[in-house]
Amino acid sequence: MSNERILSVLRAPRISEKSARIAETSQYVFEVAAEATKADVKTAVEQLFDVKVEAVNLVNVKGKVKSFRFRPGTRAGLRKAYVRLAEGQTIDVMAKA
Repeated sequence: MSNERILSVLRAPRISEKSARIAETSQYVFEVAAEATKADVKTAVEQLFDVKVEAVNLVNVKGKVKSFRFRPGTRAGLRKAYVRLAEGQTIDVMAKA
């Protein structure tokens, strides 16, 4: 996989309380492209961070319906990837972000 494809698959790490809590169990959360597959995410994380990925779970998050000046609209949705690493491996997502 080329560097251009890797950077287009992985958009950014998702930093939240939940992601910080599950990072202790060597599981990390990334925002990924809408067309990314589990295999794409696995190879991108393995090549970018030089780690061994055990499992990848993808989640589609729908955008919220909001209104602005009495006109309803929808925020953009996103796709998240929960990546579980092999035992004893870690990623410093703050350094790569």
